[in-house]
Amino acid sequence: MAPIKTNNPYASYFDFFSRSGTDAVGAAPPGIPSGHTATGGVISDYTTSPGDVYRAHIFTSSGALNVTALGNFGNNVEYLIIAGGGSGGSGQGGGGGAGGYRSSVTGESTGGGGSLESAAPVVVAPYAIVVGSGGAGRGGGDGNGNQGTISSLAGPNISTITSTGGGYGSGYNQSGGGPGGSGGGGNGANSGPAGPATANQGYPGGAGGSTSGGGGGAGSVGSNASGPIQGTAGPGGNGVASAITGTSVTRGGGGGGGIANGGTNGYGGSGGGGNGGIRSQPGINAMAGTDGTGSGGGGADGGDPTGSGGSGIVVVRYQISTSQLGTTKATGGIITYHGGKAIHAFTSSGDFNVTSGPLSVEYLVIGGGGGGGSRFAGGGGAGGYRTATGFTVNPGPNTVTVGAGGAGGVTSGSSGADGAGQGGNGGSSIFSTITSTGGGGGGYGDSNNGSAGASGGGAAGRFSASAGGSTSYGNPGGASNGTPLGGDNYRGGGGGGSGAAGNGGSTPGTGGAGTSSSITGVAVTRAGGGGGGGGNGTSYLPVAGGSGGGGTGGFGIAGTSGEASTGSGGGGGGYTDAPGSATNRVGGSGGSGLVLIAYPT
Repeated sequence: MAPIKTNNPYASYFDFFSRSGTDAVGAAPPGIPSGHTATGGVISDYTTSPGDVYRAHIFTSSGALNVTALGNFGNNVEYLIIAGGGSGGSGQGGGGGAGGYRSSVTGESTGGGGSLESAAPVVVAPYAIVVGSGGAGRGGGDGNGNQGTISSLAGPNISTITSTGGGYGSGYNQSGGGPGGSGGGGNGANSGPAGPATANQGYPGGAGGSTSGGGGGAGSVGSNASGPIQGTAGPGGNGVASAITGTSVTRGGGGGGGIANGGTNGYGGSGGGGNGGIRSQPGINAMAGTDGTGSGGGGADGGDPTGSGGSGIVVVRYQISTSQLGTTKATGGIITYHGGKAIHAFTSSGDFNVTSGPLSVEYLVIGGGGGGGSRFAGGGGAGGYRTATGFTVNPGPNTVTVGAGGAGGVTSGSSGADGAGQGGNGGSSIFSTITSTGGGGGGYGDSNNGSAGASGGGAAGRFSASAGGSTSYGNPGGASNGTPLGGDNYRGGGGGGSGAAGNGGSTPGTGGAGTSSSITGVAVTRAGGGGGGGGNGTSYLPVAGGSGGGGTGGFGIAGTSGEASTGSGGGGGGYTDAPGSATNRVGGSGGSGLVLIAYPT
């Protein structure tokens, strides 16, 4: 399985399909293959061998899976839930059992050789994730180890799914290994019996005899002791492999039993089980189970320290795309399919490599948005917006450059100082011979003009200033005339949008509208201008950016950034004379650009 991206819950797949003029990422539109929208844990996206794309949320500590929108691959999620492993006992101590292992991943196995669990149907809601800790090892003194703690998944529309903590390894003169997800091993001092397992979660431990038994694993029984008192302690049971995170990993091994000096210690089971120790052998100490696997810790003898159990893990996954919906004639970018078209989305620079051509394509090329200025500032202009059909691309690699958003203006100095900064222009986006230049930066301070760009930046607002000019594939920003909206409440002009000019500072400085495109199969608006920033007043609301992702202009506060992958302008920074308020005048950065290329499959 080849990873395609990691650790980004709202990777550009959602960004370019779900933009509809709002600031929040929502569900992908109907007809576009999409998965759930959710946050929580460490996120890894990967493709399976048939070409399906999955997203895994990996929890190694307790937290929440927050589902904010449902996709159209069904409302279920698959899961792997492993509890914390038990620790080993001391005094010819048995190995600790693995934490309970419960899985619903199609084609894989669950613990104890039982049937796979049913997938969990989710709704838009938060789901509580508990990740169990491993049982603490004994620092010395003969006795039982400690049981691991539960892991669970709970929330609306599902019955709580709980995995039981691994059983403890039995110690000197104790009654036997502890029960758990997988059972703990029995001790060798009095031929302690093995600990039992929980049905469909793991296997029992191994019984003690003249030596100790190994802890049970998720995939097999812990081994019994064998031989005389200085014979061989039982190894831990093996774990179970799962590829729910995109790579096959074995987890849930049992801990090996401990033994007296001169014997052979029990080895931990595959999947992270800790080896047992040999009495008074510094180089052969009892080992802990591996964290994140729910494996059992190794047993020890003669009061030596025992191995603690490994902490558990909870992984939730769901499908987010199918990459085998059509025939590609090129490589590069993130590829999806809709309405008989293959769509290549570039949110960062790369190559569009035509493998079957020449190829007639439709394109949308948007430059990076300009940054908003600071202090009574103008909003940033949108990046250039160029689109056409019937564009011929020759075989071989064609460089795609995606322009960065311009930096927001940064104010300096203390209260009352005039220190301020112009918003930076956005970078150009380029596909073949098509170039969309970046948007112009917003003006700053009392009377600085907006910068020219594909769409121009808005002018600063305290005195009269001019808007930045535009190209034929953009619009100018808004000017300012020094007219306050009341008191000292001056406002900068809005940045130009790809669909309309920015408004003047007194009218009241909103960013110009963006432009809609249906190249992905649904109408999406992008490349709005940033709103202008204003002065001290508290009775005025922040100034809206243009539709399609334009940043909000601050009124006595900082401007917000244009939305990524839309080429929208950043909002202008406001002004306040409150002490230590320099950061309240900062402009928002422009949104990065985007290149979309589509052709019939």
